[in-house]
Amino acid sequence: MPPDIVSPPRGRLELRLGICSERGGRARNEDFAAAWLGESGRRGAIAALADGIGGAKGGRVAAELAVRGLIDGLLGQSEALGVRKTAGRAIEALNGWVHAKGRTDPDLAGMGCTLTAVVLRGRRMHVLHVGDSRLYRLRDGVLARLTTDHAQPGTHALTRAIGAAESVRVDYAESAARPHDRLLLCSDGVHGGLSDAVVAVELGRRGAPEDAARRLVEAALATSVGDNATALVLDLLDLPAPDRADLEAAIDARPIAPPPRRGATIDGYALDEMLADSRTSRVFRGRDTLSAEGRAVVLKFPKPGTAAEASFRQAYLRESWIAARIRSPHLGEVLEPPPERASRLYAVMPHYGGETLERRILRGPPIALLPGLEIAAALCKAVAALHRAGVVHRDIKPDNVILQPGGGVRLIDLGVARLPQLEEFAAADIPGTPSFMAPELLAGASAGDERSDLYALGVTLTRLFSGAYPYGEVDAFSRPRFGAPASLLSRRPDLPAWLDQVLARAVAVAPEERFGDAVEMLFALERGMAGGAPARPRPRSLHDRDPLLFWRVVSALLALLLLLSWALP
Repeated sequence: MPPDIVSPPRGRLELRLGICSERGGRARNEDFAAAWLGESGRRGAIAALADGIGGAKGGRVAAELAVRGLIDGLLGQSEALGVRKTAGRAIEALNGWVHAKGRTDPDLAGMGCTLTAVVLRGRRMHVLHVGDSRLYRLRDGVLARLTTDHAQPGTHALTRAIGAAESVRVDYAESAARPHDRLLLCSDGVHGGLSDAVVAVELGRRGAPEDAARRLVEAALATSVGDNATALVLDLLDLPAPDRADLEAAIDARPIAPPPRRGATIDGYALDEMLADSRTSRVFRGRDTLSAEGRAVVLKFPKPGTAAEASFRQAYLRESWIAARIRSPHLGEVLEPPPERASRLYAVMPHYGGETLERRILRGPPIALLPGLEIAAALCKAVAALHRAGVVHRDIKPDNVILQPGGGVRLIDLGVARLPQLEEFAAADIPGTPSFMAPELLAGASAGDERSDLYALGVTLTRLFSGAYPYGEVDAFSRPRFGAPASLLSRRPDLPAWLDQVLARAVAVAPEERFGDAVEMLFALERGMAGGAPARPRPRSLHDRDPLLFWRVVSALLALLLLLSWALP
């Protein structure tokens, strides 16, 4: 496989964990922390910490039971029920058992504990909390406390705890997780002696999580608090690619607001120039003022109250799904703003500069062989990257190819792409541009597949080199008759014969006569260049050029010979 046909990213949860727990000035350690990091191929992770109350051994028993019971309870129920429901069931059962034991067993009298946990599923983070243990998150150097203490102000007296009453009310919150987030679960023996500023500094050192946990515990023990001190640090190295449900939830949550005007700043994006304004959307060139380099971007804002709202959401869904799974230097990117910046629905893309391939074809002069083959190779690699992920572009054409100033090539506009196991267009409404649609698409016999993409790529390259279409331009209401494609050499006799043959195979009427995939087509182009190009193709016979005229001439000659035979004595 050529090196710049990039495979889809692995898209899996990658974590690193560190735990440190010390008894401090107490006779025994009644804290307990543990984590489940997705062994046996299951997705997701769970980290939990509990701080026992009640003295004697009851506190430790309650803490360990709460942590282990929550993890077992979450893993023992169907993920389809959702984290909130499965955790609620597990915690309610744990609370009932701890409360009953604390009332009936003299050795465990008054037992109870705090409980703080974080559950990672997909790209979502679920927080469960009772008591005064805490969860912190360090993101982009900023520390945020994600839990609220359930204690009377100025005291350590808990207002809520596991086992304190027959039922317990659990705080629940859900938010988006991001790669490189660092999470800290800690008991009050840590946060009671350390300010948030100190916690932020220690977490921000970005060493191994076990080192960060140890430093926090040691710093807490050096204060006068004298309590058990436990810290669990969890680093999110990578997250799974978002699934369709994740994307739909995020997209549906964003409103479509009236489009802004030039000069406005939306979520940190300064809108410098309006590039297009249609009935359904408005497009700007702008700058990301929150990035260090002020990255140039293109922003597309849908207009509210139009029938295109649903189409825009579906196009955004497709492009976001693809951007999360496929990386290629020859595919257009979609930049996903952080959730806290996404106050409304709009699309953000890099501003590549340059021009479309269609504009380059129209302004001339004709593209020479070597630059044209470089563009062709880049497009083959872009299509191969899509197909490896099961994505069919369905609208490959010169208008959707960007030629960058430095020589880069980007295939863009994936808003009508066909995703794996997702088809939302009726057979009669399959998207595409007629002149680039394969015969089976125009006949309604296919929803688009790899072979139809290769056909569109072949038409695009034919237009790149000749400025024309192999079967003529097709409008939306015509049904062309497909015969033999027009020869590339009739318009560009300076091009090699092998290129004409490669493109003719790419646009073959029968799908099975085309290339098997984009990589095979790429190799055919590379073999042609490696083998050299004949100066001129062999002259085509009259039979090949015009079979009807050939047989008319043959018939005339036979008739003439017959007349001559009659005239001879």
